[in-house]
Amino acid sequence: MGRLWSALRVAVVTILAFLLLASRPLSPVAADGEAHKVLIRDVASVEGIRNNSLVGYGLVVGLRGTGDKQQTYFTIQTLASILQRMGVEIPQAVIQTTVQVKNVAAVFVTANLPPFSRPGVPLDVMVSSAGDARSLEGGLLLLTPLYAADGQVYASAQGPLVLGGYAAGGGTGSAANSKVLNHPTVGRIPGGALVERSSALDLARLEHLSLLLNDASFSTAEAVASVINQEWAAPVPVATVIDSRRVDIQMPVASASPGAPPVPALLARIENLEVEVRRRAKVVVNERTGTVVLGKDVHLGAVSILHGNFSIEVMTAYVVSQPNPLATGQTEVVPETRLKATDAPARNVELSEGASVEQLVTRLQAIGATARDVVSILEAIKAAGALEAELEVI
Repeated sequence: MGRLWSALRVAVVTILAFLLLASRPLSPVAADGEAHKVLIRDVASVEGIRNNSLVGYGLVVGLRGTGDKQQTYFTIQTLASILQRMGVEIPQAVIQTTVQVKNVAAVFVTANLPPFSRPGVPLDVMVSSAGDARSLEGGLLLLTPLYAADGQVYASAQGPLVLGGYAAGGGTGSAANSKVLNHPTVGRIPGGALVERSSALDLARLEHLSLLLNDASFSTAEAVASVINQEWAAPVPVATVIDSRRVDIQMPVASASPGAPPVPALLARIENLEVEVRRRAKVVVNERTGTVVLGKDVHLGAVSILHGNFSIEVMTAYVVSQPNPLATGQTEVVPETRLKATDAPARNVELSEGASVEQLVTRLQAIGATARDVVSILEAIKAAGALEAELEVI
């Protein structure tokens, strides 16, 4: 009887503990570690409100002998054209034979035109050499119009350049003593351009707005639309999912609600709504530099990896071949080439189901694999179907 009562008591305690755990709600992180909340403005942008690229061609003057060479004909043509507009006529024969442009460099000027830019707004510009100038250090950009894709001038740039490097030396030959720091043929002019034409969008005339997601995802698009519809609680849905990247917002429906704000306030209200998104498992590799960037939620299937190193080393040494005394031969420098091949034994790495890429990289580093080896192994694992993530090679 005592044993029966003890067994019954243990069973009752077990059942109560199970019911208690079952009734306790799971936290969002425990339920799904991949989901997190962000603001809509961090995952989407408004269609039509974007930057526009500007480009122009001009001259940088005031260089200290580091400009284009005389063979760079378009620099001479540009200089002659500018001087002609200023009333200085140069004969064609003089242009082709006498004019020196070593203190002048032809450049391309680029800038980004932000949305709602009005005339007089300053812009930062990037200046890049288009010829064979060695350095733009100390140069001054002459007035340069900046064009958009429609061929219209939207800004004009002018001012002294700021470089993050320099080039010093007596020439460009391989035997010349010279030193180059960073990239002296590209410079910036902070606030060096002024907007001349307005590119502002009239928000008051918009009949509908569209949100464009930064990363295409049907789940994120549905979450954005659901959050917006819950915020307005209108009889007709305010937000509608069009595809995996676009969510349409009906302006008449949003404006019909009591106390409807103007469009800027409406967009501010939408941008500050929180939405739950899920990160896409992704691995980005740069094969040129051996860089691997991986997400936290990237996992692998069960896989076994055999990795070995095979290297070929070619060495060439130059020796002097001296003829025997009283011989008719000549002394010559003869190359001696040696070939050395090394094949290291393969090393094994085994991973269980659900292992992370971080564990894989740690194991590969433990056996002496280089960054480029890791890139090649990740590509092979993806081809084998054991990498549960998107692999992007840049």
